[in-house]
Amino acid sequence: MSRSIKDEFTDQLFDAILMLRNREECYNFFEDIATISEIKALGQRLEVAKMLRTGATYEEIVEKTGVSTATISRVKRSLYYGADGYNLILDRMGIREEEGKNKS
Repeated sequence: MSRSIKDEFTDQLFDAILMLRNREECYNFFEDIATISEIKALGQRLEVAKMLRTGATYEEIVEKTGVSTATISRVKRSLYYGADGYNLILDRMGIREEEGKNKS
């Protein structure tokens, strides 16, 4: 884990998120704590990770999500070489990697 993210304020934030009980509570909390653009960007990044895992091309991802190729590259780097947060969630969501897909 990157040392730059871990501190008492981030611990408090994550503890608060873990206390949310349903999607409506998530909407209410995140609407108060972040801008709509920030929330939508997070959602787009998760969609990019899902699409990368299932073998979508950059062009398909840009068309569906509207994100830049730079964002796709950052998500791809995190997906394959990061802290495994995307992989943990994608596994739990049942999003499977395309057969024979090359991770490089």
